[in-house]
Amino acid sequence: MMMKTTHFALSALMAAISIVGLSIPVAAEDGIDIGGAVRVNYAYKDYSESSKDKGGDFSFDMAAIKFNGKQGDWGLAAEYRFTSSTDYIKYGYGFYDIDPNWQLQFGINKVPFGNPGFISNSFWFGIPYYLGFEDDHDVGIKAVYEKNGWHTDLAFYKNPEYGASENKRYATDLYTGTINGTEYNNEETNQLNLRQTYTAEHEGGQTTIGGSVQYGQIYNSKTGNTGDRYAAALHLDSSYKGWNLQLQAMQYEYDAADAADDNKIGVSVVSWQYEIASKGQSYSANIAKTFSTDWGSVKCYNDFGLMTPDVADSHYDDSMQNVTGCAISAGPTYTMVDFIMGKNMTFSTANNDHVGLPEVGDDWDKRVNINFGYYF
Repeated sequence: MMMKTTHFALSALMAAISIVGLSIPVAAEDGIDIGGAVRVNYAYKDYSESSKDKGGDFSFDMAAIKFNGKQGDWGLAAEYRFTSSTDYIKYGYGFYDIDPNWQLQFGINKVPFGNPGFISNSFWFGIPYYLGFEDDHDVGIKAVYEKNGWHTDLAFYKNPEYGASENKRYATDLYTGTINGTEYNNEETNQLNLRQTYTAEHEGGQTTIGGSVQYGQIYNSKTGNTGDRYAAALHLDSSYKGWNLQLQAMQYEYDAADAADDNKIGVSVVSWQYEIASKGQSYSANIAKTFSTDWGSVKCYNDFGLMTPDVADSHYDDSMQNVTGCAISAGPTYTMVDFIMGKNMTFSTANNDHVGLPEVGDDWDKRVNINFGYYF
């Protein structure tokens, strides 16, 4: 468990790069800009005796390099990350501006599913991230349309950024390997995505409403047979005078061919692998308030997530996660202070390394993370 949570801490924090994109150099009209970040992390786990004995752990989190640029109607965007134990690509794609409203992206680009951006404010992401549906990046082509408040994403992905037996990856994908004695031979392939949103401007802010659908195949590399998978979500992101509200409800199902157990499936992320319920619902409700200061800004938030399994085994239990914290932006620095509570939830509990499987115990586990980053 210690190694698992450490790997997560070394990687999940990197989401802040996207959150504070304004602190990273913006591409010039023509040419390639190079930016990046260096981060360190403090973690205190209330459910770990060694962590409590030491008063927590302070360590190097990661370093990243980022390329962003354009030459005429053609452009490039890429980000590569280095931790103390591994390195991997987050995204890397070329793009072409067909006209002021349409853009094509080809390569490892962000999968358009769920609330645009994130369905979370915190370092720890939301529950959809652990199921494979938040800030995911796969290999394919995406068409993006935007005009008069309407935003459409239509995409096809051939496969994830790494092979299914590789667990070093930024976001969650299906895994080929053995987890807790169960052998998995699943690979994601041939995925279609459609997301439609509309943004309405109003006094004091704006509101974005939308829906997302995703469908793909699951290839069994041992038997050669193919199953399928789908997900659908409704989402809202509304801001008013510094306040922000995010709501999302989603349904998903992984129907793998020749599964050893139809109730669960294996996934991997940030050098770890775990199991999730093969079918269920996920609900997210996040609220935040941003305060401007003379030296930057402070955003305080509470992110709540609930996952309800919908499988044949009645022993499977709900998973929950709540994160309360503040993000502090000052010049080129960005610091996130989070208090994380987890129940039957991977990465945030001591004895439940899964999402939606039968719970071990009946407790909320707690941990604190303080993360500091310098962006250039």
